[in-house]
Amino acid sequence: MNVGGFTLGAITDFEAEPTDTGDAFVIAPDGSRGGLVWEVSPKRYIQEVCAFDQDRWGVWAISFPYPMKDRDHARKNLAAVLPDLKERWEEWKRWLPERQ
Repeated sequence: MNVGGFTLGAITDFEAEPTDTGDAFVIAPDGSRGGLVWEVSPKRYIQEVCAFDQDRWGVWAISFPYPMKDRDHARKNLAAVLPDLKERWEEWKRWLPERQ
């Protein structure tokens, strides 16, 4: 599931068994990764679970607005949260050179 160069990877197999919570990751256009602990919720939020490190741009607790029942909904969810994720990715890219 790709939106704007970002790819959503599922850890929780929402297609095999419907669920309102799960784990996933996002691969940015540069190949770096961020982790997601997600839940379907009408309340929009993103909260840091694990800080940046040199290998990934954090792990984020995040809400998805659509049920995670198929790939189409997963793509819609990624599109819905992508502005927030891009912001975190951009912060990590600014932070990373200071640590190398």
